[in-house]
Amino acid sequence: MEKRVTLVWFRNDLRLHDNEILLEAVQKSSFIIPIYCFDPRYFQRDSFGNQKTGILRAAFQLENVRYLKQKFQSLGSDIMTYVGISEEVIPRIAQKYQVDEVYHHREIARRETTISDRVEAALWKSKINLKHFIGHTLYHKEDLPFPIKDIPDAFSVFKKKIERESSVRAAFPATEELNTPNVIELTELPTLLDLGYTQAEIDACKELPFAGGEEAALAVLDQVLTATNQDENNYMLLAPYIAVGSLSPLELYHSLKQAETASNKKYYDKIHDKLLWRDYYRFMLKKRSNVFFKIHGVGEHAYSYVADEDQLLFNKWKQAETGVKEIDQLMEKLNNTGYISYKGRILLASYLIQEYQVNWLAGASWFEEKLIDYSPATNYGIWAHVAGVGTSKKENKAPSWKDQLAHIVKAEPS
Repeated sequence: MEKRVTLVWFRNDLRLHDNEILLEAVQKSSFIIPIYCFDPRYFQRDSFGNQKTGILRAAFQLENVRYLKQKFQSLGSDIMTYVGISEEVIPRIAQKYQVDEVYHHREIARRETTISDRVEAALWKSKINLKHFIGHTLYHKEDLPFPIKDIPDAFSVFKKKIERESSVRAAFPATEELNTPNVIELTELPTLLDLGYTQAEIDACKELPFAGGEEAALAVLDQVLTATNQDENNYMLLAPYIAVGSLSPLELYHSLKQAETASNKKYYDKIHDKLLWRDYYRFMLKKRSNVFFKIHGVGEHAYSYVADEDQLLFNKWKQAETGVKEIDQLMEKLNNTGYISYKGRILLASYLIQEYQVNWLAGASWFEEKLIDYSPATNYGIWAHVAGVGTSKKENKAPSWKDQLAHIVKAEPS
């Protein structure tokens, strides 16, 4: 085989199982150069003053990268880790190791795609190609029964057509051998201090409710499959791993199908629906560029909200000082653990929008900071629907937060 060097740029795909870019790079290259970049732009504050990545998610991210780095080392390889601007770091490493091509999984939200575009442009100055792979959804884009521009807006129609006319691909086999040159740089995983968090923030950070890494993800998957409490909220235990890519949606789907029986089918179907919603939000963001980040969404009328400069109500909500015990308890749990149930999220969003009439994008931004399982399309897509400006009209406008209250508190896991 002609000598060929491929740089594998890891992002939200921190696993060996069902990882097409890693598998193809190993199969088609003499050597692979694995790299993970902690881009400072993900650790800045946004226009609402919230962190784009809160300390809990940053800590979880670090744990998942650490696990994969150690796994690579156990296979005689390594992942180089850097803190730096992606379009500066990736081309520099590619040139240093005379890389022929760079592989990465394509993302969908504007911030992520903008970074990809900048990396691609910087690489092309050295005549190095950035090859894009599609690997974050359950259903592959090429297998949809309609082109992206014709995807049904109504989720119920999307679900019916996709389940009837499409199929889920087989997962890629786990990569078991890694061909990495011995000359790659030895790099240390950054600390939370290196990522810009203060010592006070680190000291206040409580223990993560989720262990990081692919092995932990697969262990939680087994727990969810065999759970005696067949509650659809169990999906949320897997969501952090799917978001960071230490668990593949295909691995979850095929595990569900393999273990399905008459007694658990209804439970498994609800988990499957969560995966379909995740796909829907990602495909909608592709169909309608940036739609979930626009205050009016696809709404036909103006959305009313408190002026951005009035922070009083917003601060009461996010600091768990609304005076409504159940709302404040949920917010405290979110702030301390980075995790609450799906229904808990809907309740908190409904309260901010209905009771305080605060800009829903501000609330979605707070969730972006706090949630360990944050994913752009899903988080902002859900908030858009609660605000009544989402893409699936039937799902627009959540029930009254007071009507939700009695049901959610009993269901919220400890």
